[in-house]
Amino acid sequence: MTELWKKATLFGIGMWALTEEKIQDFTDDLIENGEMRKEEGKKFVRELVDEQKKQKEEMENRITARVQDTFKKADYATRDEVKDLKEMMIGLESKIDMLVNREKVMHEQEAASPLSKEEEDI
Repeated sequence: MTELWKKATLFGIGMWALTEEKIQDFTDDLIENGEMRKEEGKKFVRELVDEQKKQKEEMENRITARVQDTFKKADYATRDEVKDLKEMMIGLESKIDMLVNREKVMHEQEAASPLSKEEEDI
């Protein structure tokens, strides 16, 4: 029985990288060698596949959390922040255009109706 546990331990270490088919093959070998009964084998496969899925999900969650934490620490702008900045720039460009156009109109009006120095003083 200790040999079985040794195999199971080694198997468990790399289990997350194995497919369900490989797990089934491993279990079939144990059953053929008489180290495990068929009913135990089915349960064993089901438990290993469930554990594999659980470990994979936990690993993905840890990786995702680490990546998000890294980006937060790197102080990168989020999509929403970039969108807000673009909208702000568009608004500022509009105001600048409005001021430039108003200045043009004022200069055109001054050029169209020149007043003498005396008229300006009045």
